[in-house]
Amino acid sequence: MNFELSCLFQCPTPTASIEMRVGVISDTHGLLRPEAIAALRGSDLIVHAGDIGRRDVLEQLRDLAPTHAVRGNIDVQPWARKLAVAAVVRAGRHRLLVLHDISQLEIDPLRAGYSAVVFGHSHRASVESREGVLFLNPGSAGPRRFGLPVTMARLQVTGTTMRPTLLTLA
Repeated sequence: MNFELSCLFQCPTPTASIEMRVGVISDTHGLLRPEAIAALRGSDLIVHAGDIGRRDVLEQLRDLAPTHAVRGNIDVQPWARKLAVAAVVRAGRHRLLVLHDISQLEIDPLRAGYSAVVFGHSHRASVESREGVLFLNPGSAGPRRFGLPVTMARLQVTGTTMRPTLLTLA
């Protein structure tokens, strides 16, 4: 599934096109699959939307690219308590709001100047635009649950455009 979203709020006029490849993953539940590692190779940045499960998952991600992660509802271990429940991540000219559970979104992302909201928790991959803001759930890249496919996402950022792609791993 491909989805293209052009920036609808005031974005700086690009003097040069910034290109960035962002790997987006969630709900690993302690399992970082070889297929996910392969799909994340070459990323300029990785975003993990929570339910990491084990510290070594983050360490493996950080070996691939700079990684930003938020705490999910299963991340209760001492190492995980240090993670924020929400984070703001810059991807080129875009600000991404990252949180685990979309039901905890308490702001208007458009008014707050976010280009995208990245979340997980439901294990259901989805891409949609709401009032010009990209809402991206990469699905679950960990153990298969609820009969759903094992998925993650890639976000291609070029200047003021973001193009998300959902990837099925298993």
